[in-house]
Amino acid sequence: MHIGILKETKVPVDRRVALTPSAADKLLKLYPEFDISVESSDIRCFSDNEYRERGIRVTDDISACDLLVGIKEVDVSKLISGKKYLFFSHTAKKQLHNRKLLQEIVKNTITLVDYEYLTSQENVRLVAFGRWAGIVGAYNGLRGYGLRYKLFDLKPAHKCYDINEVMAELKKVKLPPIKILITGGGRVAGGAMEIFALPGYKTVDSSAFLEKIYEEPVICQIEPWDYVKRKDGEDFDLQHFFYYPEEYDSQFFPYSRVTDLYIACHYWDPRSPVFLDEEDYRKPDFKISVIADISCDVGKPIASTLRASTIEDPFYGYDPLTGMEGDPFDKNNITVMAVDNLPGELPRDASAEFADNLVKNVFPAFLNDREGIVERATIVRDGGLTRHFSYLADFLAGRE
Repeated sequence: MHIGILKETKVPVDRRVALTPSAADKLLKLYPEFDISVESSDIRCFSDNEYRERGIRVTDDISACDLLVGIKEVDVSKLISGKKYLFFSHTAKKQLHNRKLLQEIVKNTITLVDYEYLTSQENVRLVAFGRWAGIVGAYNGLRGYGLRYKLFDLKPAHKCYDINEVMAELKKVKLPPIKILITGGGRVAGGAMEIFALPGYKTVDSSAFLEKIYEEPVICQIEPWDYVKRKDGEDFDLQHFFYYPEEYDSQFFPYSRVTDLYIACHYWDPRSPVFLDEEDYRKPDFKISVIADISCDVGKPIASTLRASTIEDPFYGYDPLTGMEGDPFDKNNITVMAVDNLPGELPRDASAEFADNLVKNVFPAFLNDREGIVERATIVRDGGLTRHFSYLADFLAGRE
């Protein structure tokens, strides 16, 4: 199988890559059945020469490749008929802005495999950038807090060479005795917690966070059983919540009375209760001043997330009285960070971890898919929706 590494075409630019030079070299040594060509790129975080130094072919024409591999959505004008693609398509949740992409994939008899659905037989995702979203998002949250209160000025993560420089920047951070809240328990939240590990801030449980006063910065990480409760009064059950989130009420607002910096790392189902609605921000005891919404679900469940922000301009303000956008550091506004491609700020580190997992867990399945890894993640095969994704038929046809 001949793998072609695509030049990213999404705007704004994403500098990440699915296979780093070292990972490509490793894949070829482990599996001589593969061949690799890299499409020349002047935006990629690894230069063409870094691939050439590993003996990897760099070319302007990858049309002879069997499997075309990228990170973000491929520009529809660049799609090659009859090929097999692997990238984050953002189509399987019926994202309207990518309907045209899915339609063109079908029209051009393309096979589409999506990273998001590459899972083990135990339904565990095999590749993801979540950890790096958490790392950069939490760093941006601290940066926003420092700028708002003129306490410190951290170098933007995308201007740091790598994670080591980011960690060095954290030595500038001097916080008053604030309370920092993190929602979520997965890879994203784990990445966020890594940022707070270096300063060594104290971690407290939810009851202490809500009730006690501290003379030092403290962090609390809460999960669904902390911020929702069953409407019928029964004990919380995680699997029940996953399947029937509409049967739960929010119990998040008490946290907003004591939290200063909120880092949102949770997964949210549209059927779930919201965390903060517009009225919550107007309550006299609402305290949160900075929200780093890594989850970045616009509008709900966090009303102040009016839009996604950008790596170059990550902050905007939310006016609680009007519900409108304003100055990010006006004392009357909430400072919001809602960048939706956070791992792109540390592209070399994020790409290296992602590529290692692809080599270990995914590419072998393209040679022998006995565990169904590629099968489960294939949205379209030769221009037709697969059985797992047949629910997209009406969306594809423009009927919904």
